[in-house]
Amino acid sequence: MSQQPMSRESIEKKPRTRDADTVVASVCPYCAVGCSQLVYVKDRRIIDVEGNPESPINEGTLCPKGAATYRYLVNPNRVTSVRYRAPYSDHWEERPLDWAMDRIAQRIKETRDASFVERTPDGKLANQTTAIATLGGATMDIEENYLIKKLFSGGLGVVSIENQARI
Repeated sequence: MSQQPMSRESIEKKPRTRDADTVVASVCPYCAVGCSQLVYVKDRRIIDVEGNPESPINEGTLCPKGAATYRYLVNPNRVTSVRYRAPYSDHWEERPLDWAMDRIAQRIKETRDASFVERTPDGKLANQTTAIATLGGATMDIEENYLIKKLFSGGLGVVSIENQARI
């Protein structure tokens, strides 16, 4: 039995996913097909993303967009702040993403409080607001859509709930 010549670099090579602490199954963020991905995490940081071979949809394969998910997530050029222009202002300001998320939550609460209808004029129970609408994305799975429907309709009383996949 003869040995194959191998360099030290070849012998020491290993997949970057080998050192992962956790592997999390996820859904590709691009289209409505719903391909499954495996997200490899080490020290609370994503170290790789690949197709999930256990998925009956993509059987471990990914299209070019899905294959580039790692670079989409771990990218020094990724935007991590928002641009905000205050009412009547003539310029844009840079704000942290956490500020924007809190601001959106505040605006939703203010709008709901100002427009919530508990009962119709004839006394029928309504518990609704028509001043807020929501549009979901096609990459959300059935569980995410279910939770969003429960939050917006049952929790907030939003009447207009739509999903891009149905439009």
